[in-house]
Parts: sequence; C-alpha cells; structure tokens
Amino acid sequence: MTGRSHVDQWRTASGTTGGWRSPGHAERMRVLQVTPCANPELARTLLKIQRAAYALEATLIDDDRIPALHEDVEDLRSAPLLWLAAYIDGRLVGALAWSENDEELDIDRLVVAPDMHRRGVGSALVREVLQRAGKRRAVASTGRDNSPAKAMYEQLGFTRTEDEEVIPGLWVTRYSRTAG
Repeated sequence: MTGRSHVDQWRTASGTTGGWRSPGHAERMRVLQVTPCANPELARTLLKIQRAAYALEATLIDDDRIPALHEDVEDLRSAPLLWLAAYIDGRLVGALAWSENDEELDIDRLVVAPDMHRRGVGSALVREVLQRAGKRRAVASTGRDNSPAKAMYEQLGFTRTEDEEVIPGLWVTRYSRTAG
C-alpha cells in the first residue's frame, strides 16, 4: 500500500469526522491508490469483493448479467482503469475503479464487501475520487433498481441523467456531477 489520502483518519463513535461509526470503538479507514495489474494477490482479493458485491446487486436488480460479475482475475488486471482501495485495520473492504480524460472522470465500478455495506466505505471512495476529479465532470451508473447505490450517489450531489437499457432487459441509471 502506497500513497496517503485525506480519508486516512480515525472514524469515531461520535461520527465527528463525517465518516461512519462502528459500535463500541473507532476503526481506521485508509483510502489508497492501488495497482491490481502489478499485484496478483491484490487483484484476487479485489475480484472476490467485486463478485460478492455484484452478486448482491444482481439480487437487488433481479438480473445477474452485470458484466463485472463475470470477470476473471485477468480481466480485472487488464482493464485500463485507475483504482482506489479502502482498508480498515489492514483489511481490504472496498474499491473504486475509474477512467478519466481532461473533461471527465468516469466511475467504472464501486464495490464494497457485503459485510461492510452501509458503513460509509462506498461514500468515502466516491468522495476521494471526486477530489481527484477537481473541476471535471464525474459520471457514474448503477442498476436502475439498486436503491442503496442510487441514494448514495444522490446524497453525494450526483444528478440522475437517464435510465438506459444496456442490453435487453438490463437497465442502468446514469448520474453526473459537476464540481461547483
């Protein structure tokens, strides 16, 4: 793990850092840029989390044709994406991958270990990538029926731009956010 992030802070039971809390004690979350193409062990761990996260989304949207759900470790490692990873007490608990150009940052995937859902991991990853976007537009998409993900993006200032049927019967909701 290399690089430090503004998310590298203690999350307390009072929630004073704006993060999440764990009953009875503080946990340390670190968000770091990682390179799974150069680290096979990291790639395997990311793939396990990705499969678990997308399997849960497949249940929410009642469709298992999510492309990232069917990737193998070589697909993940060869994807032309930049990656952030969230660690709590040394354990990888979530990741976000994106692509970018001079005008736009495109969140390609956001995955959180199912046992860490609703604890601010996904929001922390998105906030960090938005910092990296600067004044550029950020875009994201999620399954149209994935209410928790849609609520998170909307709470973080994203605006719904469209619903699109990406393959017959598989709908996504697209979001956009422009820095103020």
